[in-house]
Amino acid sequence: MIFFVALYVLIGRFAIPRLGGIIEARRGRVEGDLAEANRLKEQSDAALKAYEKSLADARNRAQTLANETRDKLNTEAEEARKKLENQLNSKLAEAEKTIAATKTAAMANVRGIAVDTASAIVQRLIGTAPSGSAVEAAVADALKR
Repeated sequence: MIFFVALYVLIGRFAIPRLGGIIEARRGRVEGDLAEANRLKEQSDAALKAYEKSLADARNRAQTLANETRDKLNTEAEEARKKLENQLNSKLAEAEKTIAATKTAAMANVRGIAVDTASAIVQRLIGTAPSGSAVEAAVADALKR
């Protein structure tokens, strides 16, 4: 029994306080490790938020640049289209003038040919040449219809 009492005193004085110190040191180390883990997690969360914000900003800048480039190219294409359209309109107007002049010249020739042909036909049919003014009046009257 003395042995148990001595063992109890030894354990109570030396072993239990020493175990308590070891447990306390371990608890302190675990709490420190948890605090460090929380700090690192907060840092990684902050880094992730910064990365996502940076990525969103880059996307916005890229979208803005794409929109500006598209608008610039559309403007340039529209200017080129208008320039080409003006050139084509000028050429079309010139072609219409040329056609009108050619038509007028052709109609003048047609009138002359019609007068000559009508005069020749009448002369062949009746044997005498009609007056030039009568043939021209008849051709003019026929062309009006």
